[in-house]
Amino acid sequence: MEISSPQLVRAPSESSQPNYRFALVTLTSLFFIWGFITSLNDILIPHLKNVFSLTFTQAMLIQFCFFGAYFIVSWPAGVLVSRIGYKRGIVVGLVIAALGCLMFYPAASLQVYNIFLAALFVLASGITILQVSANPYVAALGSEKTSSSRLTLTQAFNSLGTTVAPWFGTLLILGAAAASVENMSAAEFKAHEAELVQFPYLLLMAALLVLAGIMAILKLPEISSHHTPESEQTQSISRSAWSYPHLVLGAVGIFVYVGAEVSIGSFLVSFLGEPEIADMPESMAGHYIAYYWGGAMVGRFIGAAAMSRLAAGKVLAFNALCSIILVIVAMNFSGQLAMWAILAVGLFNSIMFPTIFTLALKQLKECTAQGSGILCLAIVGGAILPLGQGMLADSIGLQESFILPALCYLFIAYYGIWGSRIKS
Repeated sequence: MEISSPQLVRAPSESSQPNYRFALVTLTSLFFIWGFITSLNDILIPHLKNVFSLTFTQAMLIQFCFFGAYFIVSWPAGVLVSRIGYKRGIVVGLVIAALGCLMFYPAASLQVYNIFLAALFVLASGITILQVSANPYVAALGSEKTSSSRLTLTQAFNSLGTTVAPWFGTLLILGAAAASVENMSAAEFKAHEAELVQFPYLLLMAALLVLAGIMAILKLPEISSHHTPESEQTQSISRSAWSYPHLVLGAVGIFVYVGAEVSIGSFLVSFLGEPEIADMPESMAGHYIAYYWGGAMVGRFIGAAAMSRLAAGKVLAFNALCSIILVIVAMNFSGQLAMWAILAVGLFNSIMFPTIFTLALKQLKECTAQGSGILCLAIVGGAILPLGQGMLADSIGLQESFILPALCYLFIAYYGIWGSRIKS
């Protein structure tokens, strides 16, 4: 998958470079909206679990279908974007994501859980194409010297989206569900609860289509990628990329990190609803997810300051060890202590993804693009590990099932101290 290291081709000279401020604002909104959509799954999981009387394992199929799309669609998305260009790739991604949102309407009307899962897969497929297309454009909109600051800004808006979405979802889905229980038969209740997801996702569909229309008419820089023949890639890059131990271990680190972060977020509403934890109704517990994702947003600024003075591997290990302690506290205590311990994990999640990513790509030289592709595929951990925790929750209990994220953080601590060292 050749999606990295784009080369910007500009028609005008650098001195006459046009003002792309409006285009940058539009692209920044893309980062916000896909963070928003991803975090909204944490509200969708407990809601559909109640509507369809699902086990934890069945409910985690929501994350399995959503993050599974990253693994399945990433390579075809790279091929598609290389043929139609980054700008058209963004438009196609937005339209496909909008189609996924539209599919929530028949899924709710027919009350079929499998259609919800199909809708999530289509929605995530569009988001995957967006991610393949949008990052190079952000780097292209302005001077190369300030490209890093622009990417950092857009990533911050991605975190803002993950923080805002739980409030939105709780208000329109969980809050509305709590207010509509009385004077309904079981069949009427199920139908009404299922239909509550229609309006929020229709709003998202409208926003995505508006963005697609704006992107279609914007004049943006042309971007081309360096390509090498597939035979040369296979011989000189694919095999050598896998020969770097710190890259392979870094891919495992991305796998377990994304899996742990998504697992905890997916179970938060159910965890806070446990009688021995906070005994919160879903309409109240949903608001607390914002603290988890908001902590990750704040932690990025703190972590960035810390890593300007400390070794990245040590900061990564410290955050992982703190996460282990917090998860163990949440597993073994009750009440407010357990509740705030699990929410505080978000603060220490903050720097893990970019730090693991950076450490894994260190000194890969000509294998960097291939290594980046391997690390992106490892995001599939967000599909597999929540499903594993769901199986544990069904068999040994919800609170005890958090042993899986704790083990994930243990590996991340190992990677920060030893696994990230570059071996000759």
